Amino acid sequence: MTFQDIFKSSFLENVNSISVLDMVLAIVLAFGIGMFIFFVYKRTFSGIMYSSGFGVTLIALTMISTFVILAVTSNVVLSLGMVGALSIVRFRTAIKEPLDIAFLFWAIAAGIVLAAGMIPLAVFGSVGIGIVLLVFANKKTYMRPYIVVLRLDGHDGERSAMEFLKKQVQKYVVKSKTAQKGMVELNVEIRMKDDDTDFINVLSDMPGVGSAVLVSYNGEYMS
Repeated sequence: MTFQDIFKSSFLENVNSISVLDMVLAIVLAFGIGMFIFFVYKRTFSGIMYSSGFGVTLIALTMISTFVILAVTSNVVLSLGMVGALSIVRFRTAIKEPLDIAFLFWAIAAGIVLAAGMIPLAVFGSVGIGIVLLVFANKKTYMRPYIVVLRLDGHDGERSAMEFLKKQVQKYVVKSKTAQKGMVELNVEIRMKDDDTDFINVLSDMPGVGSAVLVSYNGEYMS
């Protein structure tokens, strides 16, 4: 094999299949869209523990999918090999928040569309998705459920506490009740009329009430 054969190889021909300007432009746009996705994720996060690592993963996933699709679109043989390589990949990380799945697919789809050359679709589509998520994911409602945990001294304390609670909330449902000698524990799901939680302070000071705890939850932990 001579030097002339090396320079005529198909491997070196593939080096120039995508221009440097196209590669730089695609990666820069992928980084910008990934940052936008990360910003929307940070603003709409409503879980228990925020993970900055997941946000960085969204940026990296957008950029990775972009240069992978760039490589696939430039070489048909490479595309077949890429399908085979990706078919053996298994992801076993549990997704705790359902909305996180939407962000993962958003990052992958943005990278694919961007690498396919449909830049307006990638940009305006991402902006539209971001606006929808910012509007609906951050929409607050006073009808979200709360759990009130009460420790009461017998039947009289239970009756007075429930009468007071009935007047303060819009709706309530007793989820569980534990009765022991001289003590009753109640778990009551409530829907508050507004965001004022001062009624818990008044409730805890009532005669016959040992303690009153207000807990917010998303409606999935208890049934």
